[in-house]
Amino acid sequence: MFGTTKAFSGFSVDDIPAARKFYGETLGVRVSEENGMLTLHIAGERDILVYPKADHVPAAFTILNFPVDDIEAAVRELADKGVRFERYDQLKTDEHGIFRGGGPLIAWFTDPAGNVLSVLQVPA
Repeated sequence: MFGTTKAFSGFSVDDIPAARKFYGETLGVRVSEENGMLTLHIAGERDILVYPKADHVPAAFTILNFPVDDIEAAVRELADKGVRFERYDQLKTDEHGIFRGGGPLIAWFTDPAGNVLSVLQVPA
């Protein structure tokens, strides 16, 4: 039934203008706005709906992962733009916030609404 449907995901935020600035300017994602909601146009033609929710509660898990070729460069560039990387007690990260404890190298950060995002280094 849905084999040919172009599905998309979505998540909530508490401040659409702040989200538009963060995703569009800080992360460099192409963003459009219609009917008070944002659409993130990410690579691979996978649009993501960002909608306002007055009683928004940030997701307690990673909602969006951005694969990168060089995690050190990505973390440095984001940090230069004011992005702060998360540190979790159960996952030891290095001084830059990169987890190197198995699996892909990954660093977590949040959007202005507190939703968790990550950059992760894809194998070459």
